[in-house]
Amino acid sequence: MKTHRSYLSLVRKLTTADLVVGMAHITGGGITENLPRILPKNLSASIEMGSWAVLPIFEHLQKLGNVSQEEMFRTFNMGIGLICIVPVEKYKRAKSLLDRASEHHFVMGKIVKGDRKVLYS
Repeated sequence: MKTHRSYLSLVRKLTTADLVVGMAHITGGGITENLPRILPKNLSASIEMGSWAVLPIFEHLQKLGNVSQEEMFRTFNMGIGLICIVPVEKYKRAKSLLDRASEHHFVMGKIVKGDRKVLYS
């Protein structure tokens, strides 16, 4: 386990460039509980499982504790520290900014109609 990193520099770059419409810091409560807090009532987040490599420590904890996948995503960040919601039309600019900053990033899903929850597929 590592000390959590500061996202301040990254957040400033993204917000100054007006590239994000929402951000969720994934802490206790994991993706399942933190991401819906920034969504409007009529939208959900569809997260694609396998769109990022889950760190081995989480796989070890899951196996050691016989923890369900649902509980893992509700309890831990699964290696995701910050989720940024970027409109499709701004994605190329956001990707370019993140690449120039040597910031590891990936697309992990999309926003869909729904009742403010995370859907895993």
